[in-house]
Amino acid sequence: MAALAMRQPSRREFVAALLGAPAALAACRAAAPALPPGELLVPGKVAGHRLRDAPGDVPAPARFERVRVAIVGGGPSGLSAAWWLARQGERDLVVLELDEAVGGTSRSGESPLVQYPWGAHYIVAPLPHQASLVALLGELGALEAGAPEPTVSEEALCREPEERLFYRGRWYEGLYARSGASAADLAELERFRALIARWVAFRDGRGRRAFALPAQAASDDAEVTALDRESFATWLDRHGLRSARLRWLADYACRDDYGLLASDTSAWAGVSYFASRIRAPGDEPQPVVTWPEGNGRLVAHLARGLGPRLRLGHAVASVRNTESGVELVAAGPAGPVGWRAERAIMATPGLINRRVVAGIESGRAAPVVDRGAWAVANLHLDARPRARGDDAPLAWDNVFYDSPSLGYVVATHQRGRDHGPSVFTWYYPFTGDGAAARRTLDSATREDWAAAALADLARAHPEIGAACRRIDVAFWGHGMVRPRVGSVFDPALRAARAPLGRIHFAGSELSGLSLFEEALDHGVRAAEEVRAGLGHT
Repeated sequence: MAALAMRQPSRREFVAALLGAPAALAACRAAAPALPPGELLVPGKVAGHRLRDAPGDVPAPARFERVRVAIVGGGPSGLSAAWWLARQGERDLVVLELDEAVGGTSRSGESPLVQYPWGAHYIVAPLPHQASLVALLGELGALEAGAPEPTVSEEALCREPEERLFYRGRWYEGLYARSGASAADLAELERFRALIARWVAFRDGRGRRAFALPAQAASDDAEVTALDRESFATWLDRHGLRSARLRWLADYACRDDYGLLASDTSAWAGVSYFASRIRAPGDEPQPVVTWPEGNGRLVAHLARGLGPRLRLGHAVASVRNTESGVELVAAGPAGPVGWRAERAIMATPGLINRRVVAGIESGRAAPVVDRGAWAVANLHLDARPRARGDDAPLAWDNVFYDSPSLGYVVATHQRGRDHGPSVFTWYYPFTGDGAAARRTLDSATREDWAAAALADLARAHPEIGAACRRIDVAFWGHGMVRPRVGSVFDPALRAARAPLGRIHFAGSELSGLSLFEEALDHGVRAAEEVRAGLGHT
């Protein structure tokens, strides 16, 4: 899209840049008289850019509140830290969030019909070592009572059919394009599965898996970390895996979780996508856990009970260690506000930390962190698109083989509603340069995005425009950290986890992976560091 950065593109050019010229042409030919109404959400953009450009311009507050623990950031990691501290009895805390809603990229929306996701929309059923996730799901009532190991209840497991693929004009069950696959294609698929099974079986000298969720539970043996030094595409090449169908699946996996193509993704992250979700060789992957609102269900529970301890619309501009604790200054809705805390947790991106945390650059190399951009559209439908008689039925996750988007998920699927009104949530990751995407798309309108979403969905559902009564769009300019080659085991990234005096750091960015499981883990880790600093055992 760089060619369009010099001027405002037309809507047709915008759609063509995102989806390709054929999709744009088809959209123009089949365009409805007018696009449905809706809103554009750009979470935290205005306040975040003001903080980025002038972090030190907040006047000194008239007074400072005292609190034991101050947490900056109301995304999954900051909320996890607050939840874990409260769970352990430490409730003298405050959570300061820049935006007007908590949850970050896990936030959700709600219509009179159903709740729906604005970002992350699932987790993977936990294995026994994921103690904090097991505790969270237990509180949610999402685990079977009395089971010898964590077992997710049927209501929280993704209802069948889970996924389908639109390939050459038809829907097929699953995400591997088996229709027309040659014997050589299928043989490569089996070889790939055998390689993944080898990594699933791997245990290092300390008994750790090669790949695990969260990543801190995984091995850091040289054989494992070496994968971070090559791309996933190179790893596939090295093993002679060149089937176009398998390579598409590899690209889809990287786009789905990381916002990258396999050619840019660390092979460690690429293999982890498949291996970390399998308990033992020969097992099926751990099932998907989801709700109509996706991971919004999780962050809503984490935030429940915070009450006045949650301060929305507070842009923290200064955080510094003092002789007795940590001093924080923020621009709040009613003016400058200050806190003096015994400990603080920065559950914010490193680019924010390096602007507001005093002394962070002393002796610390800045990790090279790549952040990708995403767009999400929620289409409110009066009726489901019609299906052909030989199509696989509508699933929770619906993917287009020939589209750069990720397709859509169906919010009403978990409620068992297979007919009637629904909300389709459409996802588009920008797999190229994130900064270029942010610059180019800064002036894109809600109508541009709505036209692109409709054009993409029209590949499989030509009549969707007539059924759609509203389209809301969110653009996540810094939507996720991306595991490019060499980033996961970057020593500077690992060093960034260490406390700076009484200031602690959390966030999925510190794993190099933008996953809820990572955010939860780092939030709990930082909370435990704080508890130790406060004298708890």
